Amino acid sequence: MATASRPAASTAFVSGADVVVESLVRQGVEVIFAYPGGASMPLHQSLTRYGDKIRTILPRHEQGGGFAAQGYARVTGKPGVCMATSGPGALNLVTAIADAKMDSVPMVALTGQVGTSVIGTDAFQETPIVEVCRGITKHHYLVTDANDIARVMREAFYIATTGRPGPVLVDLPKNIQLTNIVPDYDAPLNLPGYRPEPPAPRPEQIAQVAAAIKRAKRPVIYAGGGVITGDASDELRELVRKTGIPVTMTLMGLGAFPADDSRCLDMLGMHGSVYANYAVDEADLLIAIGVRFDDRVTGKVAEFAQHGFIVHIDIDPSEINKNKLVHVPIVADVEDALHALNKIVEKPSAPLDEWYSRIAEWKREDPFSYDTSYPGILAQEAIDHLSKLTADRDTIITVGVGQHQMWAAQFYKFRQPRTWLSSSGLGTMGFGLPAAMGAKVARPEAIVVDIDGDGSILMNIQEFATCKTENIAVKVLLLNNQHLGMVVQWEDRFFKGNRAHTYLGPIDNPEACGQGDGISPECRYPDFVAIAKGFGWQAETVHEKADLDGALRRLIDAPGPALLDVQVPYQEHVLPMIPSGATVRDLIKR
Repeated sequence: MATASRPAASTAFVSGADVVVESLVRQGVEVIFAYPGGASMPLHQSLTRYGDKIRTILPRHEQGGGFAAQGYARVTGKPGVCMATSGPGALNLVTAIADAKMDSVPMVALTGQVGTSVIGTDAFQETPIVEVCRGITKHHYLVTDANDIARVMREAFYIATTGRPGPVLVDLPKNIQLTNIVPDYDAPLNLPGYRPEPPAPRPEQIAQVAAAIKRAKRPVIYAGGGVITGDASDELRELVRKTGIPVTMTLMGLGAFPADDSRCLDMLGMHGSVYANYAVDEADLLIAIGVRFDDRVTGKVAEFAQHGFIVHIDIDPSEINKNKLVHVPIVADVEDALHALNKIVEKPSAPLDEWYSRIAEWKREDPFSYDTSYPGILAQEAIDHLSKLTADRDTIITVGVGQHQMWAAQFYKFRQPRTWLSSSGLGTMGFGLPAAMGAKVARPEAIVVDIDGDGSILMNIQEFATCKTENIAVKVLLLNNQHLGMVVQWEDRFFKGNRAHTYLGPIDNPEACGQGDGISPECRYPDFVAIAKGFGWQAETVHEKADLDGALRRLIDAPGPALLDVQVPYQEHVLPMIPSGATVRDLIKR
């Protein structure tokens, strides 16, 4: 295919579209997930002239492109970039943008827009996307002067990646893309009032934390996604090595501390471990690092860690005392704060043997577990086996949203940061497959497995085509229970088991299919193996225990994209569970 010549040096006139793409190159962008349309065609034409610098991947839906950009960003820490046309294309990015905002993911979203002369006239495929996204972006631009493009692009990447990361939207009218200008790529930034550099941790506050650790008898570290975003996992591990304090993590924080370390309490919160929730409830010191005190962690916030002295370290001052009043609020870069603390910290004066003995008792009494006597395959079992089979391999796990997401958090053992990709704040179904796609593009040497549910994967299943055509060898472990499992669980627990449109199968009465403990193979719908093979994937299904490990090995070692459809029962519940708004005293174990 012929490739047009690249625009000349910056002393010559070039189109606004070329300035956008040249700006991407100058920001170190290597891949963009972009779906073309009428208002973004000039940008795509320009991308063809930069094919040796930027890989353009065509997703099969704009939302898939947005989540793929997130997957890229989450595993690298670098901003992910996606692009769509105006109107419906731009609107299809909205969920991915909101998701990135909630989980503090650096992302730059570019959208085409109708020409400036017809903005506000309800022109064909016009949507005021900046107004739509005003509350879900870190910042946003509507470019109305082509001479601003180079500066705006630099600002977009600067804002997306500094301070607390987040998504930035740049809306580019078509006539602005076509306007010829002499660009100034070194134009000064124009960001009055934006001060992303966090203050240095105050020595007196760090000394307070060190003193609190010294006198603590039941300390717990509560680590969140900010530890990973802030590249502070090594400092966290050093703090634990020096103090011996046990660590629990949020859903976003998994991988910040190794799950196989004896001081790890695993995840806390609604579906967290019994021992983590008990330990936080009884802690006399809680060191919260890079967390939001989210309602899924705290439950009834007034009673969360109510007996403990609380330290909160976060880069974002708006998070301090937002949900939970704390005793020592430290606004600082998490890595800087932990580095300063590690310089002076000492072990608690009293040995923590009694505290660890108490924790060990809770671990013995209530570990994460599943019924190993069940004759078929449980979702937890499939994840547990995958975790063991990939323990010594470079593996990244993505998930959709629902029961499978929580079971993956419980039973997959994460040892390193940026190996767990979950839509945690927004909880977006359909996240897993395109996020895996972006992660695999960023880390082609890694095994990337999307652990997904049949409800979630259907929301972005079209990305099977992208993976095949772009040679993106992601793997999908599909835990297929024919239901919206988490909603079914809530129906069982809080609505007397009344099914309100949560069965995904082909008939109104699932019992007529002879389900019993499972679902008859002839009643399973859709046929995901046939769908995957139709897209050129390797695919198979299993429902017998004896076949599980062999099938998982074939999945992992497949040379291209592959799917394993595991038939699991729908009656299983994710336990333990603290009901929404409740406390650890209301914890459900069975």
